[in-house]
Amino acid sequence: MKTKALLIAICLLTLSLHSPVRAQFPTMGGSAQPKALPGTAGDQSPKGTAKITGSVLDSTQSNANPAKAVEFASIALYNTATGKAIDGTVADEKGKFTLTKLVAGNYRILVSFVGFRNKTIDNLTLANGQSLDLGTIKLASSIKTLEEVTVVGQAAMIEEKVDRLVYNAEKDITAKGGDATDILRKVPLLTVDLDGNVSLRGSSNIRVLINNKPSTIVASSVADALKQIPADQIKTVEVITSPSAKYDAEGSGGIINIITKKNSLQGLNLNVDSGVGNRGSLLSLNGNYRKGKAGFTVGGFGRAMYNTITKTNLDQTSQVNGITTLTRQAGDGHSSGLFGQYNLGFDYDLAKNQSLTAGVRYGVRNMLSQQDLVTQLFTNGTPGLTAYRNVDAKNLSGTVDANIDYLHTFKPQQEWSISTLYSRNDLTNNFDADLLNGANELTGRQRNLNKNVNQEFTLQTDYQTPIKKNQLLEFGAKGIIRQVNSNYQYQLAGPSGAFTTEANGTLGELLYHQNIAAGYSSYTYTTKNRYTFKGGLRYEHTFIDASTREGGTLGIGDYGVLVPSVNASKTVKGTTFKLGFNRRIQRPGLQQLNPNFNAANPQNITVGNPTLRPELTNNFELGLSKTIKKTFINATFFGRVTNNAITQISQPSDTLPGAIVTIYQNIGRQHTYGTNIFANVAATSKISIGLFLNTFYTTLTGQAIGTDGVSATLTNSGINLSGGTFASAQFRNGWGAQAFGFMQGSSVQLQGRQGGFGFYTVGVKKEFANKKASLGLAAENFLSNRYHIHTVLNSAQFSQVNDAYLYNRGVRLTFTVKIGKMTMDAPRKKAKSVNNDDVKSDGNGQTQSGGTPAGGGTPR
Repeated sequence: MKTKALLIAICLLTLSLHSPVRAQFPTMGGSAQPKALPGTAGDQSPKGTAKITGSVLDSTQSNANPAKAVEFASIALYNTATGKAIDGTVADEKGKFTLTKLVAGNYRILVSFVGFRNKTIDNLTLANGQSLDLGTIKLASSIKTLEEVTVVGQAAMIEEKVDRLVYNAEKDITAKGGDATDILRKVPLLTVDLDGNVSLRGSSNIRVLINNKPSTIVASSVADALKQIPADQIKTVEVITSPSAKYDAEGSGGIINIITKKNSLQGLNLNVDSGVGNRGSLLSLNGNYRKGKAGFTVGGFGRAMYNTITKTNLDQTSQVNGITTLTRQAGDGHSSGLFGQYNLGFDYDLAKNQSLTAGVRYGVRNMLSQQDLVTQLFTNGTPGLTAYRNVDAKNLSGTVDANIDYLHTFKPQQEWSISTLYSRNDLTNNFDADLLNGANELTGRQRNLNKNVNQEFTLQTDYQTPIKKNQLLEFGAKGIIRQVNSNYQYQLAGPSGAFTTEANGTLGELLYHQNIAAGYSSYTYTTKNRYTFKGGLRYEHTFIDASTREGGTLGIGDYGVLVPSVNASKTVKGTTFKLGFNRRIQRPGLQQLNPNFNAANPQNITVGNPTLRPELTNNFELGLSKTIKKTFINATFFGRVTNNAITQISQPSDTLPGAIVTIYQNIGRQHTYGTNIFANVAATSKISIGLFLNTFYTTLTGQAIGTDGVSATLTNSGINLSGGTFASAQFRNGWGAQAFGFMQGSSVQLQGRQGGFGFYTVGVKKEFANKKASLGLAAENFLSNRYHIHTVLNSAQFSQVNDAYLYNRGVRLTFTVKIGKMTMDAPRKKAKSVNNDDVKSDGNGQTQSGGTPAGGGTPR
């Protein structure tokens, strides 16, 4: 009944938005516009028999390249005598426009569009029945604003917008042959460890979108999802630190939106990217075809990882029932993986103001790892037997995302959209372990089988309309139907014979239904003094029905949350100030919920908690940015207060001597305060250098079991530091070079500190045949053979010291070739895509600036 009610509510709102009231004429490019369109309520303009026609073209085209139409250019008609606007229209996809039913009189016309200079045509006289053809109206490109905010001669690597920071990854020449993890390491505000776990300002509670779309693969593991995205297919990475009410309320740390390379070209195009290195290889094919109103895209890539070696040393002490157990463990292992992603897309212009987009994407990940463990236990100082354990683990997934989206543009900035998405992820996380004695004889076997299926269907509708020339109203609704199913078995066997779960094993299942209904409204207002205010309110209600095979219904209640957001900005003498506040919700993700008892290493066990509740975070942000000659500086001060924070808690096992069990819990409260500083220097038109520093102070408070077996309060606090630098240079004859370095200090945990790490890379590239082909060479962490991560955790009942050694010295050679001839087409506004960014990851895993309201952004 909850699901049916949810769908009925969304459909009713969709129908109500299908016939929107035509609002006042929108602002384009900041110029004056007419007050109202004819035909709207209150319009008393007389009707005549005259008409005006014409076409709007881009004046920047050369004789060799004929001028292109300016689609959706705004045409406003003013009465010369009164100075009032009496009519208006929008050009079609060919730049043509017509104003009809005009009365005789004297007029002037204002033509405008974003990115072009306004043009006024004066002294127009119309007689009854006259048809006036204005012919071709050419608009000049507005380039001065761009020159003020970009590096001379090349696009800036880092750009700052009102609510986000944008990293232009397509300029990264060291990206060839890597994946999205390699790109995100270089984005200011982000931290990516050597396993691919991502955090924003010290918080791993973030949402990762791909082309403004969610995916169930991200819900299971962000780190694994990033490995499926080839780095050289990423155009930009957007770090949204202060999301508006239009975005899903999830992501207490913020939102990361990865935009892959797209175009609006006419013709046929095929790109071939390949790379080979000592630790990984890549082959990618991406093609697109567009003719007239229809466009098709097809793509596929495969990536192999190999020669990934790890070494670990673990010392941990636990105290249970007066017995002290010391565990000493050494592990040697390696891993390999095959990743692939294949996509097919289609878009079609139903009319000049309507478009339809559809797509399907399949992603596959096969990650295999092997580890040999040697473990010795000491009980009250007395050494016990030494155990040998060889473990083979499989982490496999197959993901399907399918979407159909529709967009209807009534006037510029006045539009209605409806979006749908079906997403499914089949995830397998198994291991097999052989138990051996000191003579290398097999004494027993263990197996863990864990099959997970995550499915969700989403329906979303959004509407936006301008109010006067300096205000924008947005509202919409969204429904998500989500189902998670996890089956798990823990099996035992002797040196030979079949496995069994009956005597000493476990058999379990988690069924988790989560339906979400959401609605939002957002309002933007810009004053004459260039103050911009944007406020919004979003409400989300979550319906949960969860059960396990062993425990039956879990009794998790439904809950609702009201999410306000406020953003303001002002530019004073070249310095831009931004102030923001928002509240976010963080729902537990699949790995936090999964009750599977993962004992691949029986001395260090992890298990999920299906009874987790969501966490709530209040975020505060104050930022300022300024360009001083050739240097761009950005500094942001932030605060974050989280209640019901989801984190990992470790404690000794009651049944396995010396073992530490880690489980996810709502620990209580977390406070974080800090600053991010970034500077970019354009040394010359071809050379740029960047520096960034992140520092914040964290306090965590939670509950853990004390020495007397009673729950006790834990508190830990400390400073977290990270920073890095990058440099890029362009030379003659198609040569380029780039370098990057990053250091992450140790980070505060509730029960200790996790070790820090470093990463650096350099690369060179040579382009050939008018940029139709390129050859590149990149090397990373080449000065040392391995990197050491030292982590210390402790509580009243245990202490743990973990040393991990990662061998990630790498070099790769890349080659790219572009086939086909394309011609640039005028940009089309495509249907928006739905976004689900409401689920917490396990940690492993456009608003305009310049004072005008943002329109046409992708709904969330």
